[in-house]
Amino acid sequence: MNKIKTIKSVKKRIKKTSLKKFKFKKSNLNHLLTKKNKKKKRKLRKKKLVNKKNIKNLKKCIPYI
Repeated sequence: MNKIKTIKSVKKRIKKTSLKKFKFKKSNLNHLLTKKNKKKKRKLRKKKLVNKKNIKNLKKCIPYI
């Protein structure tokens, strides 16, 4: 039986935590930062966990992680 290929773009963006959850970096913190207030930028810095609904699809994209 053939191996399932991992989707490299997803693999680069998502990491697995020690509790088998997935975390990712939030968007909108790369440019045009002068418009955004301090509070918003501070919140965007933190990593976020993936929803339970999306974990099933993620496991198909990254089967060997």
